[in-house]
Amino acid sequence: MRTIGYHHGDLRRTVLDAAVDAIGESGLDGWSLRELARRAGVSHAAPAHHFGDKAGLLTALAAEGFDLLAATLKQAGPDFLEAGLAYVRFATEHPVHFGVMFQPKLYRADDDAVQQARERAGALLAQGARAVAGSAAGSENTARAGWSIAHGFASLWLAGALTEPAGSDPVDAARPVLRRLLER
Repeated sequence: MRTIGYHHGDLRRTVLDAAVDAIGESGLDGWSLRELARRAGVSHAAPAHHFGDKAGLLTALAAEGFDLLAATLKQAGPDFLEAGLAYVRFATEHPVHFGVMFQPKLYRADDDAVQQARERAGALLAQGARAVAGSAAGSENTARAGWSIAHGFASLWLAGALTEPAGSDPVDAARPVLRRLLER
């Protein structure tokens, strides 16, 4: 057990990890900064010192989520189908980040770190859309269509609303759905 009020290492990271765990267990409304401090084994003031308030902590989670999404999309490369599948993979591997990122009323959406990370992820998705659409004019709608389908699939998967067999891989299940976007 850690000593309350004293912490070795990266306290910010520890509190963010505690937030991911707490939100994953209790949802976006079922936690407090005091609860995160208890989980992290630090003083009750430590989370507020690093993040200010709940919105500050959720802002950090949103920025981290968009950074993780950008890294996942970058690994997928410029192939639009692979980017969509990477999006589903990201959402199902990081459901707490995914849940926070797309509820900007919960955090400071105008935060520089959030905006920059969101722009990086969007640019990577747009790269594949341009290759598929063949024109700059059509790429915006193609990107929105791809994002909508991947986001919708991931959201339905996370909600348990899809009737896939137990143990199914969400990326494998998403592949034929996302491929439909590319059919002409």
